[in-house]
Amino acid sequence: MTIEESTIAKTGRRLRLGMVGGGQGAFIGAVHRLAARMDDKYELVAGALSSDRQRAMASAVELRIAADRAYGSFAEMAVAEAAREDGIDVVSIVTPNHVHFDVAKAFLAAGIHVICDKPLTTTSAQAHELVRLVSDSGLVFALTHNYTGYPMVRQAREMVRSGELGRIRVVQVEYAQDWLSTKLEDSGQKQAEWRTDPARSGAGGCIGDIGTHAYNLAGFITGLELDSLSADLSTFVEGRPLDDNVHIMMRYAGGARGMLWSSQVAPGNENGLRIRVYGEKAGLSWAQEDPNYLHFTKLGEPPQLITRGGSGSGPVAGQATRVPPGHPEGYLEGFANIYSDVAEVISARLENRSPDPLATTYPSVEDGARGVVFIEAAVRSSGADGQWVDLKAGL
Repeated sequence: MTIEESTIAKTGRRLRLGMVGGGQGAFIGAVHRLAARMDDKYELVAGALSSDRQRAMASAVELRIAADRAYGSFAEMAVAEAAREDGIDVVSIVTPNHVHFDVAKAFLAAGIHVICDKPLTTTSAQAHELVRLVSDSGLVFALTHNYTGYPMVRQAREMVRSGELGRIRVVQVEYAQDWLSTKLEDSGQKQAEWRTDPARSGAGGCIGDIGTHAYNLAGFITGLELDSLSADLSTFVEGRPLDDNVHIMMRYAGGARGMLWSSQVAPGNENGLRIRVYGEKAGLSWAQEDPNYLHFTKLGEPPQLITRGGSGSGPVAGQATRVPPGHPEGYLEGFANIYSDVAEVISARLENRSPDPLATTYPSVEDGARGVVFIEAAVRSSGADGQWVDLKAGL
């Protein structure tokens, strides 16, 4: 969206937003709140911000949420907000993974749209149940794989779909970090503590936390469906119950081949998400830490540099751009693009009109289910010494 187009939702009011999780001491909740406010399409009016009632109420005071809309539990919040004439339009779920399913189910049952952090759930059975519930309800459900909101990622997707690369042959994607190179979870660091706990994170550690981002990014850009995989999940930090390094070979429908590496024990890497896609006619590459630029090379021709909001980029990238070329734009804006897209789709429903087609590419509940199936398949393959596992059986 351009600055001129970044206006309050066409309903004449901001959408009323509620939040579950994201209270005092949380990281991702603040990110979601910033993203929701960036284009001025939401107002945070209610929350169950912690499973600890005292912390939930204190967090609500800090965020200026009215006392009668600060809740001690998500179940209480779903019922109360559904009963209000001015109840929330949509809820944002920013809890640890193991809570996602119950919260999403409660708000869908209350007739409230959902924006959920990834991964969708901790089991494929829960994921498939949410797919069914969303389908039955007809409600909007978005998953915040925020990297899909980057302008150059959307540009790459459009170029693949328009045939500029030809038939895709090879996909290389990686996400490398170093923050869990030591047993940080033993220090009491909140983010490390729950992400390395199977009871809260699910069956996957690194694979569920950042490997799913890499998997989702590859699918978003290429449009390819993963048929099968062979995985090697490793745990290098002694005493850690979940994986902290992942190598996966991937076979896509149609014959393309891929490799995925994700690691949280790679010194010198902060958030090294990058992807390379090669087709019969051309190849492209993009790196999250240098997000304004997409490298594109036609076979036999000099490389081209496509810039965000500038040389070579089209309307898909322009719709997701706020500032002129050369100014950094990235992580928060990626989240904000998903929030604004969801606002456009919900507002269109409220106004009985068709949404802007460029606002309909955000990750869905079906994408979330595919991500959970991917995690389970990788864990199963690694446990069988890298045996190839068919993903279609789990979809």
